[in-house]
Amino acid sequence: MRRTTGFWNRLARLVKFRLVVPLMRSRHTAEYSARGTAIGLAWAFTPTVGIQMPLVLVTWLIAKRVFRWDFSLILGLAWTWTTNVFTALPCYYVFYVTGRTMLGRWDEVSGYERFLALWHGFFRDDQTLEQQVVTMFDVLVKDWGVAMWVGCIPWSALVAFLGYRWSLKFIHAYRHAREHRRHTRRQRRHPH
Repeated sequence: MRRTTGFWNRLARLVKFRLVVPLMRSRHTAEYSARGTAIGLAWAFTPTVGIQMPLVLVTWLIAKRVFRWDFSLILGLAWTWTTNVFTALPCYYVFYVTGRTMLGRWDEVSGYERFLALWHGFFRDDQTLEQQVVTMFDVLVKDWGVAMWVGCIPWSALVAFLGYRWSLKFIHAYRHAREHRRHTRRQRRHPH
């Protein structure tokens, strides 16, 4: 008999094994791992879904070679998955509204349903992949791009900061609890 799990259970399991377990298993310093989480989240909350992992790789190469600064590449890559094809449009809308507001153009902001209709209007079923890439470039650079890029900055910075702080706290707490368990086991095996 096969056990079925709901969407939320599968999502929680995926998050645990792809994002949390790598934090727990990291053998590097907590700061090194937390920086990886922060970089991954910083790129995740930009309008770059689809190329976030290569951007983390480029950031890692530049940080390591030019600035002699290091972070966990694996964790950086993993944490970009917090935004994906399912969450991209809601994030893009939040970036767009935030950007329009920051640029002082809040009167031109439309509702989410209109945003979705316009977005889907850009991409027709009869377009080739090349045409869709060109359309995506036009939307993200020319049409809505300025508002989305400006609007993603506070979100990217905030989420990266929170991710860094949470990861640091989580790793320290996990390592402390693990050491406490080891100490307790040693005490049971070899009581004084």
